[in-house]
Amino acid sequence: MSAHRHFHRLAWLAAAFAFGVIVFGAFVRLSQAGLSCPDWPTCYGHATWPTQAHEIARADQAFPHRPYEDALAWREQVHRMLAGTLGVLVLTLAILAARRRRCGIAAVVGASVLVAISIPIYIHGNHPLSGLIAAAGEAALIVAAIAWSNARPPPGMGGDSARLGALTLATVVFQALLGQWTVTWLVMPIVVMGHLLGGLATFALLVALAWRSTPDASLQLASAPKLRRLLWVGFGLLAVQIALGGWTSSNYAAWACGAQFPKCLDQWWPGTDFRQAFVLWRGFGIDYSGGVLDNPARVAIQMTHRIVAFIVFGHLFAVALRLLRTPGLGSWGGLLVTLLLTQIALGIANVAFALPLPVAVAHNAGAALLLFVVVSLLARLRTPGSVLDRGAA
Repeated sequence: MSAHRHFHRLAWLAAAFAFGVIVFGAFVRLSQAGLSCPDWPTCYGHATWPTQAHEIARADQAFPHRPYEDALAWREQVHRMLAGTLGVLVLTLAILAARRRRCGIAAVVGASVLVAISIPIYIHGNHPLSGLIAAAGEAALIVAAIAWSNARPPPGMGGDSARLGALTLATVVFQALLGQWTVTWLVMPIVVMGHLLGGLATFALLVALAWRSTPDASLQLASAPKLRRLLWVGFGLLAVQIALGGWTSSNYAAWACGAQFPKCLDQWWPGTDFRQAFVLWRGFGIDYSGGVLDNPARVAIQMTHRIVAFIVFGHLFAVALRLLRTPGLGSWGGLLVTLLLTQIALGIANVAFALPLPVAVAHNAGAALLLFVVVSLLARLRTPGSVLDRGAA
């Protein structure tokens, strides 16, 4: 018995929407619009953003340290609206997925109500209480996901996606908190990097949920266990590289080597400062806009990102060649090779052309598409005779 006959379609819609939010979020971050709305979730006190002259004057008066910039503010607030819409889609999926679990709807809705209550409390300035209430909602979702992962689904249902739905919703909630902290803590690099990882984690979970709920989606192969091990290694390497990309961007290290590749500042290995490059926590009260690191530290970040990029490329290229030789997986291998070559080209173009916005945004989209391929194969590959958990709730 499935959650709903259109459950897998809704899951695919949410996954596609999440990809759009990721790409638009990259556009916002890379166009330096991340602090263009100094409050959260409103923008200069507006549900949208100031548009009239008197609204702009009032905004500048209320936030003299952050003058209003119309060309940037709409980007940030539209991104928040899109993220909120994604949250509604994920909430709907979580409710559908959990509705036949004991107290499933109550658990999902109750946790969501706690998170919703925390928002107006935050707006009115009581940040500690808001954080405690939101944390309680987050904890409730995580506890539900753990409980459902260890409990048998109701008779006649086969597998279900209750735990995956709850985990995805918990990820979205934490992602919203990271968005809040990005503003509150003045684009702190560890938070910005976490926000990027959270968005891609949401996308990956939705892709897995969509495949698991799609009828007849399994790819049954005798070599599936070995392929899955290789893909899990690739997934781990890709996650590290995405985190490094977020760290590079949030520390404004993309230009550290100038417009040079493979050399950096006319050297194969210029002066670096690894001690400062990967300090994750530098405290509150610092405005991280524009970065706070000296260039040797930024060079260390950039060079690490380049080295790991080729490690990831090498492993996933080998996986792609194996897929090309495997009957039924050739198209996935071809897609993976194409994405890898494109991603490397975009990375080099970012350096050579001084980080043009369209190329930088495309580079972020390429990372998400690589993640899509790896997660899709992990979700679908099964040994012959095994049953794909269809995510029926």
